[in-house]
Amino acid sequence: MPKTRKEKAEIVKEKAKKLGLDFCGISKAEFLSDEAKQLETWLSKGMHGKMQYMENHFDLRLDPTKLVPGAKSVISLMLNYFPQKKLEKKGNYKISKYAYGEDYHYVFKRKLKELITELREEFGEIGGRAFVDSAPVMERTWAQKSGLGWIGKNSLLINKKQGSFFFLGELITDLDLEPDGAIKDYCGTCTKCIDACPTDAIAQPYVIDSNKCISYLTIELKEEIPQEFNRKMENWIFGCDICQDVCPWNRFSKPHKNDEFHPSRELEEQIKQNWEEITEEIFKKVFKKSAVKRTKYKGFTRNIQFIKRKQ
Repeated sequence: MPKTRKEKAEIVKEKAKKLGLDFCGISKAEFLSDEAKQLETWLSKGMHGKMQYMENHFDLRLDPTKLVPGAKSVISLMLNYFPQKKLEKKGNYKISKYAYGEDYHYVFKRKLKELITELREEFGEIGGRAFVDSAPVMERTWAQKSGLGWIGKNSLLINKKQGSFFFLGELITDLDLEPDGAIKDYCGTCTKCIDACPTDAIAQPYVIDSNKCISYLTIELKEEIPQEFNRKMENWIFGCDICQDVCPWNRFSKPHKNDEFHPSRELEEQIKQNWEEITEEIFKKVFKKSAVKRTKYKGFTRNIQFIKRKQ
């Protein structure tokens, strides 16, 4: 007897759970009409900074059937990266928690490929592609539509059970699955993320001005950091967790169970003086498999020197 859309959806979620993926939700693969207007406005105001790639493939970002012809479902998945202990110490330079261990693109993609393989063993030769920041996919929107959480005032997806320290990934597939409904926004009147941002990057609730975001300034920006951020970086040299650290929902965060995301001994032992004197050889050793390599040695040392000069 053929399985129903609901039964197939439950099988997908069970297989995702067994592979160590923390949450799984499903939405219908369709054009994102509301988000089209929001994205167009955000881009027209230049809030994407120097990230010109955000202007590319506008249609692909909004229509999953253009990425995967015949797509019927978007399977959204979440992978926890909240650490057992924070590395940031008073007075030391700081790196975003998501970059403590191995680059999540590779870890998460491996799990998604395993999931696709298992789904094909279960359902036959289905079409589908896995995405982890690897294509123009509006991952937070799809996660929200699939009921995994809501997009908070800091623009990040917040899960009611465990907060926001999660990587997001998707499988866009022609497998016809029963979708989950979206849940409501539970931010309420809280403005802690807005109030805590030292560079005022949250232009208005739910809207980020990338030009002012510490994560953008330390990772995406390839030019010199503007002087207006003098003494506002709060020692962040790769990424920033401020708006997540102050979010009340992150009191529910639980340590991840992925060995790949544990920091190396070399990273744990770095002190401020070591960061300021870091050589390219040490940089490559400490961040051998890390997302920090995105900045390259030149960008990383630029960040350190900018903060050091302004102290």
